Amino acid sequence: MSAHIIALTFGLLLDRIIGDPPNWTHPVRWIGRLITNLTTLLNKGRHRKIKGIILLISVVAVTFASVFALVFTAYKIHFVFGIVVESILCAIGFAQKSLKDAAMSVYQPLVNGDLKEARMKLSWIVGRDTEKLSESEITRAVVETVSENTSDGITAPLFFAFLFGAPGLWLYKAVNTLDSMVGHENEKFQDFGYASAKMDDVLNYIPSRVTGYIILTWTKNFSKQTLRTRLANWWKDAKKHPSPNSGYLEAATAYQLGVQLGGLNMYKGIPSNRPRMGISENPLRAIHILYTIRQMHIAIFLFWIMMMVIGGVLSGIT
Repeated sequence: MSAHIIALTFGLLLDRIIGDPPNWTHPVRWIGRLITNLTTLLNKGRHRKIKGIILLISVVAVTFASVFALVFTAYKIHFVFGIVVESILCAIGFAQKSLKDAAMSVYQPLVNGDLKEARMKLSWIVGRDTEKLSESEITRAVVETVSENTSDGITAPLFFAFLFGAPGLWLYKAVNTLDSMVGHENEKFQDFGYASAKMDDVLNYIPSRVTGYIILTWTKNFSKQTLRTRLANWWKDAKKHPSPNSGYLEAATAYQLGVQLGGLNMYKGIPSNRPRMGISENPLRAIHILYTIRQMHIAIFLFWIMMMVIGGVLSGIT
C-alpha cells in the first residue's frame, strides 16, 4: 500500500503543476475507441442490456489488466521505477489543472466584459446552449461544472487510486468514460448503456458525498445560514438532482457560496428545467468561479489528507 500511496501523491502534485501535456493522445481516447468499436459490434438486435454488461466487463477488464501489467512490470524492474511509472499513470488520470484552466478560460473574458468570447469558451466545456447566456448564467454553468467534476475528475479517481493503485484509478476512468459515452436515457442507449450508467453511480456514491461534506464544512462560507442548516438543506436539495451523485457537489457549493444553482438550460434549443439548489443570498458573478476553484483545491487536499490518515490507521492495525 505504501508504494501506491507515494505514487498517487506524486501523481496529484504532477497534475496540479503540469497537467496534461498539450498535443498528445490521452489514454481516455484509447478507452473511447475501444468503447466505440465494441458498441458498433454489440449495440444491435435483442438482449441489449446483457450486451451492455458484456461491454462494461470487457472495457473494464482490458483497462485494468493493461494498467496492472504496466505497473507490475515497472515494479519488477525497480521499486523506484515502479513508483515513477505509477505516479505518471495517476497524474494523467486526474483533472485538477485541466479543470481549473477550462474554468479560467471562461473567467478571463467574462471579467473583461467579452461575453461573446466567454460564451464560446464555455461551449467547449458544457453541453448546454451558450449563445444567449448572461454573465450570471455563464457563471452558473462554470460553477456547476467545476463542482460536479471535483468528484468525477479528481476525488473519485483519488479514492480508487488509494484503494487499488493506478489500476484502480483507471478502472474508475473506464467506467466514467463508458457512462459519458453510452449511459444516456435515449432510444439508442437506454438498455445498452444501463449497466455502465449504474456502475458509474455506484463508484461515485462515496466520493461525491464525502467531497460535498468537505466543501460544506471546511471551505470558506459566504452564506448567513448556520452550518447545521446548510447541512440539512444540502442533504435535501442534493436529492433533487437528476444524477444520484452530482447533486451532492452542486448543492454543497450553492449553500457554501450563498448562491442558487440549477434552473433553465437549453440543449440544442430544447429547454431542460433543472431543480434549483441553494438560496440566492448573493447574485452569481464572475468572482464565484474563482471561489469554486478555491473550493476544489481545498476539497482535494483535505480528501487526500483523509486518505492518508485512513491509510496510516490501517497500516498500524495490520
